Amino acid sequence: GFYCTNNWKQAVRWANRNNEKPVINFFDYTPDESLSILKFTEMNDEWLEFIAHCRSGKTHNYDIVEGPMANDTVWNYVNDFIKGTITKKQFWVLAEFKQPTHQISFHTLSALNCLNFQKSEIVYDRRTEE
Repeated sequence: GFYCTNNWKQAVRWANRNNEKPVINFFDYTPDESLSILKFTEMNDEWLEFIAHCRSGKTHNYDIVEGPMANDTVWNYVNDFIKGTITKKQFWVLAEFKQPTHQISFHTLSALNCLNFQKSEIVYDRRTEE
């Protein structure tokens, strides 16, 4: 998939990860109601099951998936949940986000047609480890 966010701080962090020239690309997004879109408004059991499903290497048939993003720490908890090392209840205790996150992923050519490139901007911000 092609991954984007509408969260400025998150985009700056992504761009500054190990990049000498961190660039953010800006797109206009026009949803197409004829596409298969899965949207999570919050982390919930359905979100966890979907993330675990994808993390297990299984595919899905959605053109676009949007919702909260699992950061590196949460990925570790998802893996523990998949392996059965922790329960769903334990996952939720561990997986609280300290800041809002957002991710939208485009998985088909039809989904990518919803995007219109606007511009690129170099964004130096070395305070990305916050």
